[in-house]
Amino acid sequence: MSRPKPTVLIEYVDKKSYKNTQVLRSEGIWAVFYKGEAFNLKSANMLTNYPGPKYPKTSFSNPGHAINLAKKLNSLYSCNDFSVVKLTQGEEIPLY
Repeated sequence: MSRPKPTVLIEYVDKKSYKNTQVLRSEGIWAVFYKGEAFNLKSANMLTNYPGPKYPKTSFSNPGHAINLAKKLNSLYSCNDFSVVKLTQGEEIPLY
């Protein structure tokens, strides 16, 4: 079964590089929560500081990635404290 075609809200094509950028409709943002709260992940090598810590994503525009991450973290920490929350609205932050 193929994926359904996304709805394009707005599109821009750079006339020099022919790069096409599209804004697609989404049902929401799926975020992984720990015990009902938002969190950040940080991973680093314990033996060396190079190349420095990494901060993996914990929110996604598709539910599958969030579900897989929550399952992975629940397995890693032997718990059921990680869950997936669908975000459809929230507080808008002024840009300027």
